[in-house]
Amino acid sequence: MIKTTKIICLMIVIAMIASVFTGCQLIDKLFGDKPDGGTDNGENTDNGDNTGNNGNTGNNGYNDDPWMDAVSLSSDSLYVNKVENLPDNFIMGMDASCVPSLEASGVKYYDYDGTEKDVYQILAENGVNYIRVRIWNDPFDKDGNGYGGGNCDIENAIEVGKRATKYGMRLLVNFHYSDFWADPAKQMVPKAWKGMSSTQMSEALYEYTKDSLQKLVDAGIDVGMVQIGNETNGYLCGFKGWNDIVKLMSAGSKATREICPDALVAVHFTNPEKISNFKNYAYQLAAQQVDYDVFATSYYPAWHGTLDNLATVLNNVADTYGKMTMIAETAYVNTFDDTDFFGNGGTDGVKAYPFSEQGQANHIRTLTDTAVNKMNNCIGIFYWEGTWISVGGSSWNENKVIWEKYGSGWASSYSKEYDPKDAGLYYGGCSVDNQAFFDKDGKVRESLKVFGLVRTGNIVENKADAIEDVHLMIDLNGDIVLPDKVNAIMLDNSKYEVDVEWHNVDYEAMKSGGVAKYEIKGTAAGMPAVCYVSMVEYNFLKNWSFEEDENKAEQPADWVANAIKKFDEHYVESNVNNSLTGNNNYHFWGAGTNKVEFTVEQQVTGLKSGKYKFSISTMGGDCGEYDAYAYIKINGQIISKSEATFTEWKEWHATDFIYFDYNEGDVLVVGIYVNCVGSGNGAWGNIDDAMLNSVGE
Repeated sequence: MIKTTKIICLMIVIAMIASVFTGCQLIDKLFGDKPDGGTDNGENTDNGDNTGNNGNTGNNGYNDDPWMDAVSLSSDSLYVNKVENLPDNFIMGMDASCVPSLEASGVKYYDYDGTEKDVYQILAENGVNYIRVRIWNDPFDKDGNGYGGGNCDIENAIEVGKRATKYGMRLLVNFHYSDFWADPAKQMVPKAWKGMSSTQMSEALYEYTKDSLQKLVDAGIDVGMVQIGNETNGYLCGFKGWNDIVKLMSAGSKATREICPDALVAVHFTNPEKISNFKNYAYQLAAQQVDYDVFATSYYPAWHGTLDNLATVLNNVADTYGKMTMIAETAYVNTFDDTDFFGNGGTDGVKAYPFSEQGQANHIRTLTDTAVNKMNNCIGIFYWEGTWISVGGSSWNENKVIWEKYGSGWASSYSKEYDPKDAGLYYGGCSVDNQAFFDKDGKVRESLKVFGLVRTGNIVENKADAIEDVHLMIDLNGDIVLPDKVNAIMLDNSKYEVDVEWHNVDYEAMKSGGVAKYEIKGTAAGMPAVCYVSMVEYNFLKNWSFEEDENKAEQPADWVANAIKKFDEHYVESNVNNSLTGNNNYHFWGAGTNKVEFTVEQQVTGLKSGKYKFSISTMGGDCGEYDAYAYIKINGQIISKSEATFTEWKEWHATDFIYFDYNEGDVLVVGIYVNCVGSGNGAWGNIDDAMLNSVGE
């Protein structure tokens, strides 16, 4: 008898072979025949040799698209290096779902000359060739009041789709299969489907998808792609089991194939920094034969790891399963200004570029270059809600009336009927107006031109755009020395040193204030400079927060990691969200039972005789029964331990300090031991901030 695992492997191989045979037809779907009767015959003028380093299929007939010929851009201030090997049919997309509700709230959009225009025309004129629109099943309460976030039902999608099609852009239809926001933390069941089994819901989902797509087609909208679910990280419509999830996804795919046979079918996940999760998602889809074309992810540089890691993760899917890949969502901050009295997001986490229009453009350009020249079959990127600007006027109270009436804030108070624990409590305005390509008055920003300029390049005088932030950790018992030079970040994202002057530095207060953090402001090259100082107890450990390591290093610098048992993952992870200090931490994960057992330790040299204390911090979950502790080892013998704790994500626990005496000449080793039985999805965790400090008399 053939074992089940062999059957699954055979099914995956068959699916991979089939994807190879159909690959050309799938790529052709990107920009097929246009509604105006124009044809794209798939003939490559360069015989298909437009692959660059990534194997992207060539032009596929998109050379002849009249829309492309109409885009001619230049800029006096924006520095954009051309993206080499960029296929003509590469998607430079924009999610612009909220526009109708914003316009109902009084928003108007203006081009570079100050002329009022349809915002979709402005997008097309600046190089955007695809529009993404989300659809919620029923984002209204029983009295017809909208939940907000654009009140994005099918009627909203029809209006957006018509305007996108009018200006030569194709539509990506993004079904959330929820009545309001769907993301990894929330995949709520639509009101009308509540209480259904997965079989019943898959039938309802199939009919709903067919009906919605038919309405779009009947309206003459050019549907190029359909997304089955939004950020479905192992969770869809309230179901968490993969058997149920793939049943729902397959129903949506089937409906799409029937109504829009020329459209691509996309699935969408997020958190690409969690490498093993993405491998599992792709495996589950293949093992259960989900019919789809594009494996898409969100990528926000503040939270989702490095671009090299993104390329590695998506290349694994493309190479293993023969699928196209795509960045379905991205965004970047261009200003600190809050224009609607609600507050902004995107400024926490990793600051990859200056928060400026040039920084925003550099993010788009670098992401595009990575997708084209470091990925094997990436078909495009979509910027998330680049048209979502603030509404209203001079106060939060004034704006609230408009948000509530037209749904132009992220959520209204009426959403509490459906989502009482989040939107119903924290409803309000727009937190991404600082990431839009239009200012508070609707005037288009220069950075929008990057969508077209990546194809041609635009080189201007390379001058300083911003001053790089300085981060210092200074010993409470040492001297406070601030740098006299800082890095100026140029328009092309290069750096050079300039003199800096710091203002109003109170050294005595910093010395006497204990462990604390300070923000010191200054001026460099005529621009604001900031130095963030953390006053700390001196740490005698090297590489104490794993910042000196490359991503995925199994042996951190100055540490020795010993995997006592063989388990899935143990390495340095570059992820600010999973780190206590800095960007890095030591990460572990092991599926199955009784798999995880390891130590991480460091031999300390150069200490003088005296009293010391040691502690290390941990965060994690699904560990089941476990034995974990920090320890001190002197001359090969463990002399003291302190229990380590794992509870849940973002709950960090520092072990109690181990106090000990050290005699100069002894061999001192500090470390942590972890042994987990595991539960749920397998034991996982993160280790950071190992502290070895002297103790005063």
